[in-house]
Parts: sequence; C-alpha cells; structure tokens
Amino acid sequence: MPQTITIQLSPREAADPEIYTSLAARRLGIRRSEIALARVVKRSIDARQRNVKVNLSIEIYIDREPQPAPVHFDYPDVSGRTEVVIVGSGPAGLFAALRLIELGYKPIVLERGRDVSARKRDIAQINRNGDIDPDSNYAFGEGGAGTFSDGKLFTRSKKRGDYNKALQTLVYHGAIPDILFEAHPHIGTDRLPRIMTNVRQTILASGGEFLFDSRVTGLIIKGDRVEGVECGDRRIEAAAVVLATGHSARDIYRMLYTNGVRLEAKAFAMGVRIEHPQALIDSIQYHCRERGEYLPAASYSLVCQQFGRGVYSFCMCPGGFIVPAMTEQWQSVVNGMSPSGRNSVFANSGLVTEVRTEDYAHLRERFGELAGLEYQEQLERLAREQGGDKQIAPAQRVADFVAGRRSTSIPRTSYIPGTVASELSSWLPPFMGEALRAGIGHFGRRMKGFVTNDAVVLGVESRTSSPVRIPRDGESLMHPETLGLFPAGEGAGYAGGIISAALDGERIADKVAEYISRGRK
Repeated sequence: MPQTITIQLSPREAADPEIYTSLAARRLGIRRSEIALARVVKRSIDARQRNVKVNLSIEIYIDREPQPAPVHFDYPDVSGRTEVVIVGSGPAGLFAALRLIELGYKPIVLERGRDVSARKRDIAQINRNGDIDPDSNYAFGEGGAGTFSDGKLFTRSKKRGDYNKALQTLVYHGAIPDILFEAHPHIGTDRLPRIMTNVRQTILASGGEFLFDSRVTGLIIKGDRVEGVECGDRRIEAAAVVLATGHSARDIYRMLYTNGVRLEAKAFAMGVRIEHPQALIDSIQYHCRERGEYLPAASYSLVCQQFGRGVYSFCMCPGGFIVPAMTEQWQSVVNGMSPSGRNSVFANSGLVTEVRTEDYAHLRERFGELAGLEYQEQLERLAREQGGDKQIAPAQRVADFVAGRRSTSIPRTSYIPGTVASELSSWLPPFMGEALRAGIGHFGRRMKGFVTNDAVVLGVESRTSSPVRIPRDGESLMHPETLGLFPAGEGAGYAGGIISAALDGERIADKVAEYISRGRK
C-alpha cells in the first residue's frame, strides 16, 4: 500500500520533484532509488508567516508496489434509448448529460447560444463595444457562463456528490491533472473552451444530441406532467426535462411563471467588481515586494458583517480581467475571468452584499415572485445610464468610494470596453452603497493597502446568484407540482460555481433515471 506524507517546503523546493521526492525518502527512512512513484495528492500555500511555505501531501509508491491505474470513463452507446431533454449546456447540464449516458439514457442538450468558436467571435464584438447578441455572449453559449471564466473548481458542497469524480471527468476531457491536488484548483478561460468542446464530442459519440440556436420558449405539459419542450415552432418530446439554464436566463423564469409553474423569490447578492494591481495584492498576501517565479498570483477571500448584512468577496480572479457580462444592450453588468497562467497585471473580485426579499417588497405586488429579477434589472439599467455609451462601465477609485468623494479620473483597468468616472453611491441603493463602503474599509484594516486610489470599483456586479428558486421535492428533486421537470444548478437556485453545479447535475440525472424506471410516477 502507498504511504502518504505531508511536508512543508519553500516555494522553490515544492516546484522541484527531485527535491521533494528525496525529502520524502529521507522522511520514510528509505533510499531515493526505492521510490517508484511520488505523486502529489494535495498542495496548498501557507502565507500566514513572513516566509511563505508550501504544504505538499505526497503519495509514495515503493519499488515493485502496484501503481494506480489511470482513471477511465466508459460511456456506452445510447442511440435509440429513452430520451431526456436537458435545457442548457453549462456545468449542470453537461454533467447531467454525461451521467445520463452512464445510466443508459439518451440526452438531448438544447443550447440557446452558439458553439465555442462562434461564441468567441460574438464576445470579441462585445469587447469592441459592438452590439450584444442576447443568445451568444459571456452568459449564453456552449458551456454556459463558466466557459469564459477563471474556471475555479473549489466548492463547499462536496457532500452533494463525488467531488473527485467531477475533477477526474474534467481531466479526462482535457483539464490539467494539477486540479486533482491543488487546494484551490482552477482551469483558466483559455483552456475551458476546448474542454467544453470535448465534453460535447463525448455526448455526440455516445449517441446523444446537442442542438445549438435552440432557445426554449415553452413546455409541453399534459395534465400535471412535462413531456417535452417547445423551441419556437419545434416540439421536442422526452421522458423528462432537466432545466439547467443558469441564472441569467430570465426569459425562462418568465416562461415558467406564465405557464403557472410555481417559483419562489429568494435572497441573493449584488454589488460591484473591485480591481487592484496584482503586484499590490501579492505584496499584501505574501509579505514581500515581489512574489518571484515559484508562487502563483495571490488571491484573497474576505467576509464581514456591516449594518447587519454580509459583505464578501466573490469569484476572485488573480491575474485576471473584468469583462462585460450583460445579455442585453440596455444593461451594464461586469464579471471577472482569469487565463490559466493568471498573468494579467490586475487582480479583480466581485464585492457584494446581501439583498433580502424585503428590500424589493415594493415590487412584489406587480411582479410577484419575479420581483427580484425586476430589482436586478433596474440596477443594471441605472448602471448603463451612468456608463452612457455601449459597454462603458461606471467606475470610481476605491479610496474615493470609501470616503464618499467623486473621482475626477479613473486609472487604467483591465476592462477593455472602457470606464467613465461615476459616484457609485449616488445611484446604488443606500443599503448597498453603505454596506460596501463600510465593508471595504473593514477589509482595508485587515489588508494594509487594500483601500487605495490605485484600485477601482466598477458597476454593477449583479449576476452572482439567482433571485428566484425553482422549487423541487426534497426526495425526488423534481418540481413538486410538475412531474418530469427537474430544476438543476445555479439557475434553479441550488448551486453556485462550476463544481457545485456539476455535482447538482449528476444528482439530478440519478433522480431522472429513478423517475423513468418507476414508470414516471
């Protein structure tokens, strides 16, 4: 049996397999030549002290000891098998499709947007302040919103499913093996598109279907049961429907609401995106002037309570870029992403606060359970009016924002479409502006240098989570009043991030199989 040891090394030592293998041999009291394989199974950075260390957990295989076989996935041919419609090709939809294939069912994946190659061209147009295609942008298209993101794979919801299998699935489809042992694994926006394409090829090679430019406009409901979907004039019937659209697909919520499918309003979060020079974040987190070649771009995770509300960082992208994430021309929405090398000179993060259902109670009479959507849209419209032209984003220097001063100029940012100086607190809801300003001030006391006019805040970060939950039964995970409808992932209100959505999609696939096998009861 292999032995696992944990050792603490300098960043340079941890980057050299010969060094850490020799140290492991010394720790075990054996010769270096006796080790057949030294496999890193966990790596994390400890920056609590002035001298940064790297913790490595290493699995040691002694000579002549059986070594681990590579993980292999066997996806059977499901041509002609029972069909299940999956609406959306984000992580929840794709992992639901792969799991259904494993279980012997044929997935039909419907994606309103385009394939990755065409989607790249549409996104390039957005960055050039061109028109926004409402079906092909940073939110919609092959792979969903996660395709053009940092590709962070950390999740706190590991009890929901097989976390390691999800990572292995990504490696099988082209992700680097490092994600299997990094404490905070990520893939990178430059590598994710190829992985999404490979997943699609697996689905097609196994007999599944993948249909682009297929926006779902209605459900086929007979009695209390869903038996398929409508895409304009086209009807696609199936034994069950997995709804994995992501939380930007507001038309889907409205379609469900119009069809009498019960929805629930829920709390969510909104705020701004904050950006610093990456070198500043490195110096704060690593306690040094330069991080050197052996340490990755530093990140942070911040949370506090201000005025009874949580304020926290979200989707932190070290060495990344801020991108225009709106899905309609009249909106201003920002998000963040990082390439695999995280080699941008900027570090950005969402900085958001709680939005409670009582904050938008005044909209409930008119918009019912969709009042949160209206609240989001009102703020996105205000941000767009502040920007004034195309995808130009309203922005303010961080120290000015905290002090309540207007910024007379904005430094260079990673946001390609451009920025315009705006006093964010003058148009953000008062509770939001006050909580964010106080929260940033608090973080500045914890991270000396965080509050600086070399950093900026841009608005508005509005798509962190869904303001609507599509309810599902706790046992069957099916909508409690609409048989055969299985809400999944972030858009349903049950996940947040690539891996948690993927795990949710797999769970849903298992429940779909149970539903069909017992005669759809």
